[in-house]
Amino acid sequence: MPSHPLRVAVVCSSNQNRSMEAHNILSKRGFDVRSFGTGTHVKLPGPAPDKPNVYDFKITYEQMYSDLVRKDKELYTQNGILHMLDRNKRIKTRPERFQNCKDQFDLVITCEERVYDQVLEDLNSREQETFQPVHVINVDIQDNHEEATLGAFLICELCQCIQHTEDMENEIDELLQEFEDKSGRPFLHTVCFY
Repeated sequence: MPSHPLRVAVVCSSNQNRSMEAHNILSKRGFDVRSFGTGTHVKLPGPAPDKPNVYDFKITYEQMYSDLVRKDKELYTQNGILHMLDRNKRIKTRPERFQNCKDQFDLVITCEERVYDQVLEDLNSREQETFQPVHVINVDIQDNHEEATLGAFLICELCQCIQHTEDMENEIDELLQEFEDKSGRPFLHTVCFY
């Protein structure tokens, strides 16, 4: 069993829905957790599929919330975006981009394969300094409220199991196979080094 709480990063594209729901659940369970996005901008649904609301990662959740209330409070209340932003601003001030964070984690969990590829590309482009392993695991989670909640509980259960392993390096593949069988979702796994 690791001697310290697992340092976990949860990553989706905009650091709004899937990663923030998992961040919320994991932090309530006592994990040392941070959440990130990998996109160049933060995108939230707009009045039409081809008209998303696009923000810079420097914009706070509070500013996004105020902007959407000003644009169409009823629409963004109905589709759950204001509720989501309200949750987000209780967890942290603003979305963060994974590529801008130089902290080290034991586990990086991504919520879709494209994000997994971006995280691996970023980690593999960094100069290795400590040669500490980081396990990057992808579990595909659809980007809607219901799937984000189900995915967050699955991620939390996975983290709890990993936290309680005697030898994470040798037990993780078997553990992931069990989770694949149980959840019916494919998991991707790569080890990178800091």
